[in-house]
Amino acid sequence: MKILVTGGAGFIGSNFVRLIYYERPNWVITIVDKLTYAGNLNNIADLDKNRVKFVKADICNANAINKFIKENDIVVHFAAESHNDNSLQNPYPFIKTNLLGTYNILEGIRKYNKRLHHVSTDEVFGDLSLNDPKKFTPDTPYNPSSPYSATKAGADMLVRAWIRSFGIQATISNCSNNYGPYQHVEKFIPRQITEIIEGRKPKLYGNGLNIRDWIHTDDHSSGVLAIIEKGIVGETYLIGTNNEKSNKEVIQMILKLMGKDLNDYEHVSDRPGHDLRYAIDSSKIKNDLGWKPKYIDFEQGLNDVINWYIENKNWWEYQKHQTELKYNKII
Repeated sequence: MKILVTGGAGFIGSNFVRLIYYERPNWVITIVDKLTYAGNLNNIADLDKNRVKFVKADICNANAINKFIKENDIVVHFAAESHNDNSLQNPYPFIKTNLLGTYNILEGIRKYNKRLHHVSTDEVFGDLSLNDPKKFTPDTPYNPSSPYSATKAGADMLVRAWIRSFGIQATISNCSNNYGPYQHVEKFIPRQITEIIEGRKPKLYGNGLNIRDWIHTDDHSSGVLAIIEKGIVGETYLIGTNNEKSNKEVIQMILKLMGKDLNDYEHVSDRPGHDLRYAIDSSKIKNDLGWKPKYIDFEQGLNDVINWYIENKNWWEYQKHQTELKYNKII
């Protein structure tokens, strides 16, 4: 198998690359990544360059990526602008990358008759009430709340339209909130962990009651691999591990695991349009493809991630400084 991974130097993409690198040793991997602030070559620096080829390229430049689509059997499309706060400050990069970039990938797939797996998010469905017994399914109507989720919803619809109109071979996955190693410190869990490591209090949006369905990135990666190998073309699969936790619960769990008082956090202003709750029904991928998550115990997975950030300060220290300057509006 020759596989092209867009966004493969980012958090989720690089963890997926690492999974297939070790579990599919006969596969040849090409990574295309623009290396924005969220991409980091250190995420893949220890992988054998004879098996993992890196190309710095922008998916918004069709000429730059078509060559690599042509040379590979399948494209796994992770590349995206993905941080909600950033989309509220400046939506345009999200519109450009998530819509135009996906269009370019689709046209390359169509031109060279290749297979595509498109990686999306549960945020395209909007949110659920805190006490709603329902969960998101592949049939849940789209109702995005932010520029980020709206552009991901648009990208999903482009994929579906290309499947129906042009008969391309493609699958889609929508995943819940990821956590794990190599995640940029602007994201919720690593930001809180690194605040505590650096001697500051973690930050809680609003009342902290917003609920997310957390999945370890290794489980997300194994779900994508299952779809690539066993999934049915044209189908959408939801990947989640039934770990619904409020933001307050997550912060207090981090504080507990790091030996701090459970109330040693500070409140910050809530995010505009902050979705209340996400919840994934992953029965389809489990029943149809036999996928099983590894990190069912969220607290254990979180403890492993805390230890990773403690042991890898050199990886995140510089980006942490830049991120906190941004949040403090110094830059």
